[in-house]
Amino acid sequence: MSSIRTIFNNTDIERFRFYFQLAAFGLLMYGGYLAINIGDQLPTFACVFGDKRGGSCYLMGFQHQMSLSYARLFSGAGIGVLIGLGTFVIYFLIFNKSWCGFACPLGTIQDWLTILRRKMGIQYSTYSAPVFKRLSTIKYILLALLILIPMAIGNSFFGLPTLNHDFGVPFCMICPGRTLLPLFTGDISQLAIDFSSKTKMVFSGLGMGITGLFLAGAFAKKRFFCLFCPMSALHYIFSKASILRLTKDGEKCTRCGNCYRVCDVGIRDIADDLDHKNIVKDDCMMCLKCVSACPEDRCLKASFLGIPLYESTAEGFYTRRLKND
Repeated sequence: MSSIRTIFNNTDIERFRFYFQLAAFGLLMYGGYLAINIGDQLPTFACVFGDKRGGSCYLMGFQHQMSLSYARLFSGAGIGVLIGLGTFVIYFLIFNKSWCGFACPLGTIQDWLTILRRKMGIQYSTYSAPVFKRLSTIKYILLALLILIPMAIGNSFFGLPTLNHDFGVPFCMICPGRTLLPLFTGDISQLAIDFSSKTKMVFSGLGMGITGLFLAGAFAKKRFFCLFCPMSALHYIFSKASILRLTKDGEKCTRCGNCYRVCDVGIRDIADDLDHKNIVKDDCMMCLKCVSACPEDRCLKASFLGIPLYESTAEGFYTRRLKND
């Protein structure tokens, strides 16, 4: 058993993640060709605008449900809302935020763009701690808006008139997943501004602009879009209850900073925080690069139901370093 664990701990997690991302991308983008559908409440961007997808992002259905009137929301229809949310939570609790690091198609595209940027010799930027903190709040604002705007369709706030149904899925209309992911099945129809109404024109125009920012940002900052992702904010609400954990033993940490330097999102607390055992922050995507980069035995650990899956070890650190050199 110990030899098997040693093999796992010496594994090049980046290579494993690369191939896992390819498999997940193929499943979520093309699973429909094989009549595969792993669910419609997935905690990742499996865009509903891709007609050959193998599963669907939860946010589309969630926004539709939020447009129900209070009378319907707190009646029988509310049971459907709870079932949808419960299914999303179950999916999430099993894999925690590794949905972001290992399965998200938009995250995978950003990682591919990072590889391209590196080959082109373009340097990426980093955020100062105050800027990082301010930018991190944007995803919570977007999460609040994707709930409140649809709610204003079926309900009046402060006596204001209700919104029309063109506001039904505001985040989907600006999400780069809507414009980019269908391209991988040859569908270019979403790369356009919808002039059928003023509301759709504004939202689809914003969507085109945000798609441009998504692509340009990926050449300036690793996992640029993840910092603003409302799905990540929704994840964090439930992350502490997940059965997949990423933990740190602060007593073994020497604050060498390796974990922070390899973090694609740039989370400083993973190196600086010696007090908290659970180190899954709201921007963490559980890619486990921090575990791989840590030279201290069992300082960082990913575990499932308390069973260690991947631990930092000095042997694993130097084995990977020798292979990369």
